[in-house]
Amino acid sequence: MATVPDRSSIDDTTWDYVVEQDVSIPLKCQPGIVRANVYRPKAAHWTRHPVLVTYGPYGKDVPYSRFHPESFSELDDEQKSSHSAWETPDPGFWTRNGFAIVRADEVGLGQSPGFMDTMSKSTSQCFADVIEWAADQSWSNGKVGLLGVSYYAGSQWRVAARQPRGLCCIVPWEGMSDYYRDRCRHGGILSNAFIDFWWNRQVVNNQYGLAGRAARGWGKDTLEGDREVGELEASRHDQRLDNERNAYYDDEYYSSRDYNMKDIKVPLLSVGNWGGIALHLRGNVEGYLNAGSTVKYLRLITGRHDLPFYSREGVAMQLSFLNAFMKGIDVDGWADGSAPKVAYKVRRGNPGYNTAEAESAFSWRSQPAWPIPGTSYTKYALTSSGQLLRGASGTSENATKLSYKALGTLDSPQVLTFTTPPFRDETEITGHIVAHLNVSASQIDGSTDAMDMDLFVTLRHIVPAGEEALYTGTVGDPVPVVKGWLRVSLRKTNPQSPKHQPWHPYRDYLSSDVQLLKPGEIYAVDVEVWPTNVIVEKGGRLQLEISSGDTQGVGLFRHDSSVDRPAARFAGENHIHFGGSYENWLMLPEIELAL
Repeated sequence: MATVPDRSSIDDTTWDYVVEQDVSIPLKCQPGIVRANVYRPKAAHWTRHPVLVTYGPYGKDVPYSRFHPESFSELDDEQKSSHSAWETPDPGFWTRNGFAIVRADEVGLGQSPGFMDTMSKSTSQCFADVIEWAADQSWSNGKVGLLGVSYYAGSQWRVAARQPRGLCCIVPWEGMSDYYRDRCRHGGILSNAFIDFWWNRQVVNNQYGLAGRAARGWGKDTLEGDREVGELEASRHDQRLDNERNAYYDDEYYSSRDYNMKDIKVPLLSVGNWGGIALHLRGNVEGYLNAGSTVKYLRLITGRHDLPFYSREGVAMQLSFLNAFMKGIDVDGWADGSAPKVAYKVRRGNPGYNTAEAESAFSWRSQPAWPIPGTSYTKYALTSSGQLLRGASGTSENATKLSYKALGTLDSPQVLTFTTPPFRDETEITGHIVAHLNVSASQIDGSTDAMDMDLFVTLRHIVPAGEEALYTGTVGDPVPVVKGWLRVSLRKTNPQSPKHQPWHPYRDYLSSDVQLLKPGEIYAVDVEVWPTNVIVEKGGRLQLEISSGDTQGVGLFRHDSSVDRPAARFAGENHIHFGGSYENWLMLPEIELAL
């Protein structure tokens, strides 16, 4: 790669903080540089500051107010500045509190030249180089922390596993930790719609060399000039195509993104969102469970994906944690271990969704560990009459089956529902869920060709008044309690994995694990349903929904790729079998209610 000239600039007069733009950071992992903006407090030249670093694709120069105007308008005023950017710490607030900010454009994006390969091994390698650079600067106290949402959270797990020099703590706020299972292929099924939306709106339109960015208000034009369309296409991996073409964890595309969570050693605060039922929630819980850190905390919140990170409550939590490990100011017991290891919002009642009033209705509850000690994993039997019965067995039924069409869609859902009687007592459900089903598939024409089958599982909460309680989803959309998925040809579990538990079936999703279905043959499967929380009040009910495609609450995260779900392999009828030796149940994590 040709030498890229230094095009940095510094402004120490216009704002209440020093702004260095387009600072070149040399890479050690590969030839070239990344460019970053540095925001730091105005202070005497000998003053050293802890540094918060972000590294990602959305554009270090793209104003939050342009990236998402409506969201920006809803932020607390103390989180707004001239340099606010989507999903990253606000420079105005954090410099006032004694932190420097390094906001770097990922290689191949914004002002950073090179080949664009998002969420890749290269991403974490270059991110590690940026962290070590930040630790070495004259204005740095040598302590680097990571703070950000979504992409800027998911990348934290991977780079922390590399143990870069200077990294002292991380706060992955709503960030997937498993690229395959959390984001791209839910239960092996391609989550194509969100990847398409994300790629087209937020990533490819910020590629290094793309013409017209300044005219669109999307940051500055590339400092080295525009590039031809063909050159742009040759300089990137397309996540949409890569995820469509690769289906298994041992495909090089996915395996190259693997890492060992046990290699994460720094203190961490993992913040998930109960409403993130199709993207980050699972990753925050799994990251907390499997990270090798001896000091780690889990918080589970509610609300939209964007606003809680910038809320007064959220920022106070972030500042308290980062002060503890980056400044030695431990007001809340993070460093000495006296802070609650686990705390979560308790979803009680039906206060509505996507309003501040709805989110403020939920109180916090603390626990010493996750899963919650003393959890009673209780089976609710599915019956052929559509009931969901606590503690019952379905084997006493006569042999029968319930059938529904394969390849359901959000516009034409194909669903079976199972509903509990009204609860006699208030019951808390918090933790991991498993659905055990005995299923088969059949061809419409009676063919015996091998088939496949996708299972979509949804848990809904019906309050005593009779309506469904809907909660705030990722973009403010109404979502049910939780969802889960499984491609039945990838039903094989790995009981030897330490991640495999009775309450958490673990799968490797390898190409060698594929077992297509013989039409009419019955298969017992365990479906991983994502962790959740809900209080079912006396008189309330739970409803389990089994479908062959997306249903209400999926939002942006549809699974409707005809390439991934071809009619030739999936079309026909799906069945759930009852009676005899066939037990179907939903295992729920019941928690003893606090007095």
